[in-house]
Amino acid sequence: MRSIVVALVLAACHGGAAPGTLAALRPACADGAYWDGAACQPRGDGGAKVAEGKRALAQLDVDVAKLALAAADRGGPLDHDANVTLWEQRGIAAAYVDDEPTASAAFDMLLALDPSHFLSYTLSPKATFVFEKVRNQTRQRGVPALDINWPHGQRVGDPVPIDLEVLADPKQFLRRATVFVRTRGETSWRAADLALDARERHLVLPAVQAARPVSLELYLRAYDDHGNEVLTWADAARPREIPLRYDPPTPWYRRTWFYAALGGVLAAGVGLTVYELTIAPPGTVTGKVHPP
Repeated sequence: MRSIVVALVLAACHGGAAPGTLAALRPACADGAYWDGAACQPRGDGGAKVAEGKRALAQLDVDVAKLALAAADRGGPLDHDANVTLWEQRGIAAAYVDDEPTASAAFDMLLALDPSHFLSYTLSPKATFVFEKVRNQTRQRGVPALDINWPHGQRVGDPVPIDLEVLADPKQFLRRATVFVRTRGETSWRAADLALDARERHLVLPAVQAARPVSLELYLRAYDDHGNEVLTWADAARPREIPLRYDPPTPWYRRTWFYAALGGVLAAGVGLTVYELTIAPPGTVTGKVHPP
């Protein structure tokens, strides 16, 4: 599993989340598609161009590789893996022709996307030397990071508040994010989109209705201005979970209204008894009759 590029503060956080707007969840796009803000669209051939450039570079055909990698920018938004590979291959291609400034810039972006990345030891020292130099230079820079948390003790039937904070964005490429969510056991994901133009964002997921304890599964993707995935948090195969406690409904005979009604009946009964004993006139009149 690729090293996580997100600082996580998960479900055991203390204190409540700030209020937010109830999220309008949409169906998540299928594999090979992306959300353009209005509908799911095919990704295009950007990923295929990255793979083509990587094959050409493995054969040391640098010119063909550079053309394919340049075309990837016009092939639609890239998922995170393809985006990482694109910048890796761009750095290697530039290093092979001794273009150290371009190679350094590419490796700098690569390490922002995937700080734990390593180049294959089988590559030419031309590439590995520049890569390690950039790695040493960027160690103190920090990495893009999001803090995601929610209050402890969420319950079935209640909306679920999520707090999302941008902790660090050294490359200034975190523009928007999508939270993917489903109830554990469901086969399809739903998605909530939000802009990252503010340092803190608040999201409220709709309540889950169930007759037993359940969990919400979720993962997140963040994107740059062009829709490329630049940060990942968990994934569909290994999502994070928010447990939802189930509180059985209170039996009717233990509810407040029942006791209130019962109290009213008892009070009325007591009142009637007191009246009968102390106030109500007797049903018969006793006394003596004296003839005139």
